[in-house]
Amino acid sequence: MILIVLKAQIRPDKREEWLSGISQYKKDVNSEPGNISFDYHENVEKENEFVIVEVFRDSAAGDAHVKTDHAQKFFDFMGSVVPEKPLINFQSEDGKDAWVEMGEVTPH
Repeated sequence: MILIVLKAQIRPDKREEWLSGISQYKKDVNSEPGNISFDYHENVEKENEFVIVEVFRDSAAGDAHVKTDHAQKFFDFMGSVVPEKPLINFQSEDGKDAWVEMGEVTPH
């Protein structure tokens, strides 16, 4: 099993666009055969900070997810609504985990 947690601050002027985009992305990701769950939540203490929690069956499912068209489009979309790179915490079977900048998303 692969657990991925993302933390992203969303620009206030892009909030509604974000909510629409992440809602559709949730549907897309949840339809992937290797996906166990995909959820997102807003931090109650930090307005417009969202946490995304993704769980995949295994590394192969996680790798396949990143290569999907909807993921590639979402990474570009996400870059248009964030002021800085989101943080990612990736935990896998080998027990490694760390908060690092998400390489797939570049703010623009």
